[in-house]
Amino acid sequence: MISSRSPGTTALWVAWARAVEHRRPDRLFADDYAAAFLAAAGAEASTPPAEFREALPAAVATRTAFFDEHLRSVTAGGVRQVVLLGAGLDTRAFRLPWPPGTTLYELDTPELLAFKETVLARQDAAAACHRTSLAIDLTDDWPATLCAVGLDPAQPVAWLAEGLLPYLEVESADRLLTAIGRLSAPDSTLALTYNPEALRTLAAAPSGRHLGSVGVAHPALPGRPEPWLARHGWQAHAHDIIHQAVAHHRAPAAAMEHTSPGTSACWLVTATISSQQSHRQPSPR
Repeated sequence: MISSRSPGTTALWVAWARAVEHRRPDRLFADDYAAAFLAAAGAEASTPPAEFREALPAAVATRTAFFDEHLRSVTAGGVRQVVLLGAGLDTRAFRLPWPPGTTLYELDTPELLAFKETVLARQDAAAACHRTSLAIDLTDDWPATLCAVGLDPAQPVAWLAEGLLPYLEVESADRLLTAIGRLSAPDSTLALTYNPEALRTLAAAPSGRHLGSVGVAHPALPGRPEPWLARHGWQAHAHDIIHQAVAHHRAPAAAMEHTSPGTSACWLVTATISSQQSHRQPSPR
C-alpha cells in the first residue's frame, strides 16, 4: 500500500484522472491499467480531494496526450532510449506502439514501484517495448545506476519528467538537469511539466494544504521554463496547457486559467540539447 504522505498519493490522483479519460467515448488515449491501480489502493487513497476533481481530468488528459505525441515523434525519428523520471503509475510502456528496439526505463521510489509491479503482474500486463524498472530515489546516484542497467549515454535519450519538479527543491532540480545533461548525446530530448507560479499561488490557497502533505516543495524556479533550461544547455519550447487543452478538445476548468500575461497554470515543455552541452561532461560509467 502506498503511504498517504508519499508522492505515490498524487500518482494515484493522476491515475484517477487517466481512468476518467479512459471511460470517455472520445478519449484521447486508452489506459487499461489505471482502474486497476485505483482498485488496489482503495477509494480513500486514490480519490483526489474535492478541490482538485474539477481541474485534474482535463489537465491530466491534456498533458498525457501531449507527451504521448512527443514520444511517438521522437521515437519515430530514431531515438530508442526513453527514460521516465519519477515515472509514478505511468503505463506508456504498455499502451503506446513503440518501434522495435526501444528500451524504456522507469525510475521512481521503491515503495511506489513495488505497488505498481504487483498490480501490473495481477493484470498480466505485457510491455510493448523492453522495459526496465529502476527503484531508486532521484536524490541518490541514479545516473550511475541507470547506466549500469543498460542506458548508453553515447546514444540519444528521450527524457520525460512529467509532474516531477514540484517534489524537488530548486537545488535538487538544478542537480537533476545537470545529471540529465551529462547523459544526453546529440539529438536527445527533454520533456517536462513546469508550473512553479501556479504552485506558489496554490500554496497560499486553502487547498494548498493537501499538496504540502504529499511532499510538494513549491520550488523557487523562474516563472517561465526557457531561461532555466537554457542555463543547463537546453533549447526549450513551452506550450500553455490551456491552449493545448483547447486543441485537444478538453474544456479547461476554471482552476487551470491564468490571468497574468506570459504566465500559465502549467507549461508543457519540450527541449533539445545543444551540441556543446551534450559533450560538456563525461558520463558516469
